[in-house]
Amino acid sequence: MKDELNAKLSEFNSSTDNLEEVFENREQIEISKYYERLPKPTLIAVQEYTEDKIYFRNPNKEKQDNF
Repeated sequence: MKDELNAKLSEFNSSTDNLEEVFENREQIEISKYYERLPKPTLIAVQEYTEDKIYFRNPNKEKQDNF
């Protein structure tokens, strides 16, 4: 998600920003607000874990079980 956000915001980067451009770029503000309203990555991961979309694996425990 962060790469996607950075790609979208990089479209607005310019080498010479003047004060008017900073305050008038509504599209950039809307993109930023959209990503700020999204749930935190930890909450997304917990939700995916409870829905069995992702799983947890402990490599140390797997090594102990093999002995």
